[in-house]
Amino acid sequence: MYIALSPGCVGVRSENLAGRIAAAKNYGFAGVDIDINEIATLVDTQGADSVRAQFEEAEVIACGWGLPVAWSGSEEDWKRDLLALPRLAKAAAEIGCFRVATWIMPCSNDRAFDENLAFHIERFKPIAEILGEHGHRLGLEFIGPKTIRNNFKYSFVHDMPGMLDMTSKIGDNVGLLLDCWHLYTSHGRASDVAKLEETDVVYVHVNDAPAGIAIDEQQDNVRCMPGETGVIDIAGFLDALKSIGYSGPVIAEPFKKELGDLPDDAARLQATADSMKKIFSTLS
Repeated sequence: MYIALSPGCVGVRSENLAGRIAAAKNYGFAGVDIDINEIATLVDTQGADSVRAQFEEAEVIACGWGLPVAWSGSEEDWKRDLLALPRLAKAAAEIGCFRVATWIMPCSNDRAFDENLAFHIERFKPIAEILGEHGHRLGLEFIGPKTIRNNFKYSFVHDMPGMLDMTSKIGDNVGLLLDCWHLYTSHGRASDVAKLEETDVVYVHVNDAPAGIAIDEQQDNVRCMPGETGVIDIAGFLDALKSIGYSGPVIAEPFKKELGDLPDDAARLQATADSMKKIFSTLS
């Protein structure tokens, strides 16, 4: 596994592919997320070899992309995006970027659990099939905090066992976007991660939790930099991932107001890089 950068997760406003690659290279990230629509356009206009060469020359990995499908909305929007997905998946495959991810709302006011499960399986099966045709794996993120579910009528999948059960019903190329914050807030442990198979984990996010707040009182948009407070067992989490052979990106997603308050992108990138290098230094 390796340290990677998702610019938007740390408030960095990368305007184009060259900017993303430069940010990763200059601050010591081994990989960077891509904007799949930008990549598809570049592949169409410049060719995949030219796009791939930008990553190779910088020695930066194109590590993954967010799922560009409005799967939770209307059937019309879902089907529209399904029709567009093969072109995007093909472009990503041509530059060697095979990890795709999105998150799942852990509750609903409209659908009880069983109905919602059937809805998600129906919506994601064709997505997974299209991605699979181009060699991609899809990671689905469960959202852990109880404080979110408190505001809705029906609870839905919000922990690792529940998400693994759902992914198994969608397709063989579907696994987890595993975030240590959501593992912690769903009362999961690093020891649970150590029981997984390598194929269960597609993508990884890391962060920390504020101290002095009970697990079930944690607010999703109030987090800390990875390793900042020690509330989340980040060393155990990374060791568990290493033990199962996870070889993909590890990305900071701190949702930390103070990070956004820093004077510029350079300061945000440096703070993120320092945090990530520190937690990786704990790997046994």
